[in-house]
This record gives sequence, structure tokens and C-alpha cells, in this order.
Amino acid sequence: MCGIIGYIGKREAFPVLISGLKRMEYRGYDSFGFCIHGRDKNFSTFKKVGKISGAGRELDEMTINGNIGHAHTRWATHGGVTEVNAHPHLDCAGAISVVHNGIIENYKELKKELEAEGHTFLSQTDTEVLAHLVEKYFDGNLERAVKKAVARVRGTYGLVVIAKNDPNKIVAARSGSPLLIGIGEDEFLVASDPAAVVANTKKVVYLNEGEIATITADGYLIYAERQPQEIEWDLKDVEKGDYPHFMLKEIMEQPESLANSLRGRLLPAEGKVKLGGLASIEDRLREIKKLHIVACGTARYAGLIGELMLEEYADLPTDADAASEFRYRKNILERDSAVLAISQSGETADTLAAIREAKSKGILTIGITNAVESTQARETDAGIYNHAGPEIGVASSKAFTSQLTVLALLTLYLGRQRNMALVMGQRIVNELAKIPSLAQKTIENCVGLKEIAQTYKNYPSFFFMGRKYNFPIAMEGALKLKELAYVHAEGVASGELKHGMIALIDNDYPVIVICPSDSVYEKNISNIMELKARGARILAVATEGNEEIAEIANEVIYIPKTLEMLTPILAAIVMQLFSYHVAFARGCDIDKPRNLAKSVTVE
Repeated sequence: MCGIIGYIGKREAFPVLISGLKRMEYRGYDSFGFCIHGRDKNFSTFKKVGKISGAGRELDEMTINGNIGHAHTRWATHGGVTEVNAHPHLDCAGAISVVHNGIIENYKELKKELEAEGHTFLSQTDTEVLAHLVEKYFDGNLERAVKKAVARVRGTYGLVVIAKNDPNKIVAARSGSPLLIGIGEDEFLVASDPAAVVANTKKVVYLNEGEIATITADGYLIYAERQPQEIEWDLKDVEKGDYPHFMLKEIMEQPESLANSLRGRLLPAEGKVKLGGLASIEDRLREIKKLHIVACGTARYAGLIGELMLEEYADLPTDADAASEFRYRKNILERDSAVLAISQSGETADTLAAIREAKSKGILTIGITNAVESTQARETDAGIYNHAGPEIGVASSKAFTSQLTVLALLTLYLGRQRNMALVMGQRIVNELAKIPSLAQKTIENCVGLKEIAQTYKNYPSFFFMGRKYNFPIAMEGALKLKELAYVHAEGVASGELKHGMIALIDNDYPVIVICPSDSVYEKNISNIMELKARGARILAVATEGNEEIAEIANEVIYIPKTLEMLTPILAAIVMQLFSYHVAFARGCDIDKPRNLAKSVTVE
């Protein structure tokens, strides 16, 4: 959720920390702060409510010397959005500084214990407990104190600590919340996200679960032998370029990101796909009798579409569950089943918990993620990377369509293991190969959405409606509008409207209908007519060449013709652009929606 960066080296820490924070602000933007250990051996600490991007002049006028420090941008959990609750948090003496991502579940009992010992707390956060615990155990050696402190806590943490009285080092620890070490020339960084370090180095080491690292200007020590890896993307990938928002940039990048998700994986002559990440479990996958998909938010909607794909084309019974509910249900996980986890970041706490629940029962686990070396990638038995590139906008766009594409690849992979005929495999491969160009055509067809958004921007509520493969897209479209424009919206199955929800329909309640020319098109048309009879305004998403729909709907956006199972990829792009333009027309902060963060690393 929150963003962390630390620096130690020969340069001044302040500009490195601020630059890194700005690139991580999508992880949290309620407040921010930093602490720099100056060459005068004192701490310079600063905290402020609001976005770091809004404090440009104030930061530009600062001159802070020191080559060691850490910084944090917050997504509030415990305690309101105030300066005192912002990170870093200090101990009683102001000699130990802590920044933290995660939740300390037993902080109340620890706080009570520490207060009884004379420690004074200033904030309402769980994080401040960590600063006082490190103080309690500090005997001149910071890493020893951190080890003892984290042994006392329950919960999750990505933790970066500095101390006045053990200078020239940073101590980092992780449990359930990601951290990496960036290896530069005569300098080192530690961060919760590659975006924070890529301007300085592409060589990184990811901390594993439960590891603690000591970082000095001369090197780093992790209590296990590790080899550095290369970050796959470049600095330009985490910058907006000429676009006004990351969200728009990432929507427009989808022809390229979809091509990257497909690159090297399609085998047209054989009607198959090559998924190297599954090679080690190929025989086990051939034997599974049921698949459980676990995911959260947008990724769960991808999972619901994957459920339909896998059942229809791979003859594999599949259930898609909310990961946050999966571990609390009495799941009957058969030994010949598998669990597929979908997460853009690979760090989603609820999804990781579902993976661990499955593994504890000896169930095969597979992952789909966009983040190489994420916790999910390391903990699943095998997986498939999206290769969509970094996604900075909090509301997912290209990661989602990439997930749908990878699910189609997985469907083809498993289907050809089972009963799918060669000709059907070839047809799916050929249609997948066209998807990047069809995505570009869809974007071009959406040119009128900016003007259409002006018509819809003041409506207080919306229905998004679809059937079969596009019912989950209706839910995703409603979620996008909620996330970006702060408008009430519901995604509903078209056939369910008459079972109660149609009571809300009048001429002030618009409906976005996803109705490509597919196996349920006629059913969708019947539902649209029910809406029209009650005065609803209709924006339809239809297949190119469909003139009938233009006579029924108030506005139509066309998508190219493709296989029914692939239409959600194209319809999703329309949903994203519609929500983007409505949010823009309403003056919303598109890249940083209120109360949201990009990576949900707490349960």
C-alpha cells in the first residue's frame, strides 16, 4: 500500500529520496515524510499531509545535507491523515527512525507494554510501536535490535530503519510486504517498488519473506546468499511522457502491452501456445480435474471471465472466488485440483493468503502476475508473467487486459491438453494474434467518448449491463467509474434487471450495455428494449457493422469482430476510456483516486 525508499551512498540523500517518492506516489498519497541522517550526526525529519506532488515549491526551497536517509508516502490504515501519523516515526529519544508498510496486528498489546515501561507515544498508528520496540532492544547494534523487535510482532511489514547511534547503515526487514535493494555505483537504495530505484539502477535484489538486510555504503548483507537481477523496464516506462495522466498513457499502450503478453507464445501451425513457466508442471496440469481461481478487485473480474473460457473451451470445471473470502470458507480442495492466483503486483495480501491456504493442503498452485520476483511468483509452484510493463495509474487498465489475454493463452494450453481439436486451437491462436491490432482499432473507435462523457458526467448513478463473457466486464466498467469518477455504479447481468433492479430505471438512470454480436446478442437486445420502454438512456458497446443497435441506443461505440471469448478485451478498453473521460470531465484526480492505493499489501 505505502511507498518506501531509503538511500545510502556518496550523494546527497534528499533529492534521491524525493525523486523516488514521486515515482511511488501511486502506492499511497495521504501524506509523506522523510528523515535524513546529516553529516552533523543529527536527524532532519519532515512530514506533511497531502500529495508530494503538491509540495513542490516547499521541497524545492529545502537544503538538507546528509548521505543516509529514508522516506515514505502513506496510505492510511491506523490513525487519521495527520502530520503526526505520517511516517517516519521516531523513538522517545528521537534517535531511531522507522518507515513501514503493512499492519502490525498486535500493536495494541505491545503499545500497552511499552507505555508501562515508560515509552511515550505521539501518534495513533501501529507503526510507532516498531520504533519503540527497536529502542527497547537497542544496545548499540541496530540490526540486532530490529531482529528482536520484529520477532515480537504479528502482522505484515516492509521496514526500513536508521539510528543516530549506529550510523552509516540502514536495516531493512520484510514479512508479507515487498522490499528490494537497488545496487548502484558506490551507493545502495532500498525500496518497496522498482519504480523508486530505476532512475538510479536496474540491478536489484528482492528480499524474501522473513529476511533482514543490513546496508552500508560498502555493500549489503542478507542472511542468505543472493544474486542481483535486472529490472526489465526503463525509466521512460514510469514517466507520463506527453500524456496528461498515467491512466491515459497506459490505456493507449494496450496494443503494445497485449503484443508483449503474446510475444513468443503462439504456435499457429500446431494450434497451441508455449508457456515456459508451466513446463515444470505440464504433466500435473494434464491430470487436474478442477481449477479454483482466486483474485481481488479487477483481477477477480478477469478470473470470472477465465472461468467461462476454461469451462467452455478446456472442459475444465472452474470456480472464481474472491481471495479475501476463499481462506475463510470451508473449501473442499480435491487433491486433483489446482489453485490459480491472479494479481497484478504479485503482492496482494488476500491472494497470497489464499495461495498459502492451498499449499498447506498440498494443492498445486499457479500464478498470473505482472511482477517478476514478486512474492506470488516465488511462492506458487509455477506461473505465467503478463509482460505488460509497469502500471502506475491506480485503476488498472493494461494489466487487466493482459490478464484476460494470459487467461486465453492458459485456456488454449489446457484445452489442447484435453479435448480441444486442432482446428479450434488454430482458430483461437489466429484470433489472439490479431488482438493487438484490434485493440488499436478499438481505441480509434473511441474518439467520440470524450464528447459523450460531457453528456453523462452529471448523472448520479449508472448501470453497466452484460451477459456471459461480458457480465464481468460490466462489473469492471462499474468499478472503473467508481474508482475514477466517484460515481455510484453497478455492474449487472442483463437478465437479472427484471428481477428487481429495473425498479430504479427512469430517464435519469443511464445504462451502459455491452452487447457485441455474440451468442447472447438477441437476449441483450430484449433487455435493452425493456430499458428503453422505461425511459433509460442507453450507451451501447456493439460489434462493427451492427446498424440495428444504432436505432435503439442513444450512443454506440463499436468494437471490431473477434471470437466471443476475446470480446471482453476490447470491451474493457471502451469501459476504461469512458470512465477516464467522465472522471476528467468531473475534475477528478484520475491517477490517484481518493482512498485507494495501487498494491493492496494488507488484509
